[in-house]
Amino acid sequence: MYLIKQGSAPNQAHVDVPKGLSEEEHGRDGFRGPASHLYRRHPPTGWVRIDGPLRPRAFECTALPTPDRESADAKPIQILRSPDVGVFASRRTETMPYFVRNADGDELYFIHAGRGRFETDYGLLPYEPGDYVLLPKGTTYRIHVEIGSSFFLIAETPVSIELPDRGMLGQHALFDLGVIGTPLLDSLGDTRQDGREWEVRIKRAQVYTSVVYPFYPMDVVGWKGNLWPAKLNVRDFRPVMSALYHLPPSVHTTFQAGGMLISTFAPRPLESDPRSIRVPFYHRNMDYDEALFYHQGNFFSRAGIRPGMMTLHPQGIHHGPQPQAVEAGDAKTVTDEVAIMIESRSPFMVLPELETVEAKDYADSWRQP
Repeated sequence: MYLIKQGSAPNQAHVDVPKGLSEEEHGRDGFRGPASHLYRRHPPTGWVRIDGPLRPRAFECTALPTPDRESADAKPIQILRSPDVGVFASRRTETMPYFVRNADGDELYFIHAGRGRFETDYGLLPYEPGDYVLLPKGTTYRIHVEIGSSFFLIAETPVSIELPDRGMLGQHALFDLGVIGTPLLDSLGDTRQDGREWEVRIKRAQVYTSVVYPFYPMDVVGWKGNLWPAKLNVRDFRPVMSALYHLPPSVHTTFQAGGMLISTFAPRPLESDPRSIRVPFYHRNMDYDEALFYHQGNFFSRAGIRPGMMTLHPQGIHHGPQPQAVEAGDAKTVTDEVAIMIESRSPFMVLPELETVEAKDYADSWRQP
């Protein structure tokens, strides 16, 4: 299809929006497909009420009573489910007394709080707040908690997690592969403990099988290959930006796996051109549900959001900046926030456990004061 322009619309998207109008992007394939921009007299989020499953939702994830907080023997709790990705929350205060191996898919841990290390077949990977830790399907591991209570947000995908194609940005954009953390096998020597039984719990189709060994199962003395656990910290993420044009969130895509995308929103300069919009534009993502977890900072595009919360914007319903953010955006020059977005092409199902920590009035936060 070719471009058509009618009525009062600027030539450049996200720039020179006519005074008194709101710009909305109606696009396909998560900002990568065909799109049109509609210029409305009222914000498309200016509703009086919403009734139905597509209402925007927010949750206090760190208030979840996760079973593994009370018992090191417990497993993470699932909070969102789709055929493309399962999302779990975990809070651990003690080292796991058993090992686990996931036969359902890759796991990507995001560490919101706490310090410790992942003990894997391939060696040890220390973790700290802001780390992504990728565990390929079939990796045997356990988590050692060292400093503070650890809170993890976990994405599990049936398709292998990989890096997105960076195209003409080049292979060093967003982050260089040189910043990727790798496990250290030599450090396993201090933790080997034979003379007792060790349990490995293998998950398949969300059901666990227990395998008990009379020896310490982390007995690897060497390995080679191109499949191994890895980690990336958000401080090493270098977001793409433009001084003249507000880029779509898809430019921050960090990982992908089939119908799942994960993006990282890190501190970055805002657009310096006074004609350009500085806050996320209104849109109705027609092909992905968007779950956004807020890690740290001041989330100026959302009012009432605190670190540890998560919002869910289903495909088909409008979302974008809240009224306070539009006004605040004119005075800011940089963002001061770290958040990660998990997108699913298939609709998310909110699990009952997550509903217990829902902020019920979130959908009303777009109302004009």
